[in-house]
Amino acid sequence: MKLKQLESELGHLVQFQSPKIELEQYPTGAHIASRMMYMVSQILFSSVSVTNSFFCQAESNFGDICGKSIADLGCGCGTLGVAASLLGASYVIGFDQDLAALDTAQENCRDLEIDMDFVQCDVKSLGLTRISVDTVVMNPPFGTRRKGADMEFLSVALKIARTAIYSLHKSSTRQHVKRAALQDLGAKTAEVLFELRFDLKSLYKFHKKQELDIAVDLWRFTV
Repeated sequence: MKLKQLESELGHLVQFQSPKIELEQYPTGAHIASRMMYMVSQILFSSVSVTNSFFCQAESNFGDICGKSIADLGCGCGTLGVAASLLGASYVIGFDQDLAALDTAQENCRDLEIDMDFVQCDVKSLGLTRISVDTVVMNPPFGTRRKGADMEFLSVALKIARTAIYSLHKSSTRQHVKRAALQDLGAKTAEVLFELRFDLKSLYKFHKKQELDIAVDLWRFTV
């Protein structure tokens, strides 16, 4: 599937109807989700900066999506998991504690005739289970409402992934994320693949701007 087609498919997905600020629910837009997942499935870039349609020279192939088992942690309405399915994952499962979001994710899968499993749970509890997948993809809470929420997700991901984790984190936390992953959470490697712009729409009453453009890093962690 080509990038434009993937973005088009994701652009039709239904997103949060009543987002919950305590869960830091923000939809992963079709633009950023398609580029994140397409690049993960295809290539490693030689530069950490990718904006709009600019692509760096490909160096190698990760192959962490097609034919692999994938978990989407904090899946929300299923955008990343749906993308993984469209890109040829053999099995995809999404975890989220918000039942309303999972209902929407299931609706999205039915509309696209995608087979994807969903589990309602607190993601933090997964670290105590025997769940194991090849690859974890996630857009975790940034930790702006509850400090450390992003690292809690990463800690769980490193426990259930057999190969790699792909995760979005604010670029402003780059040094903290790398130090925590390698020194505290036991990641074998932690690498920023590229930087993207996350377009946050005005969803909550305290938002003073119609939208906010935030720099985020796409990380690849190995276990």
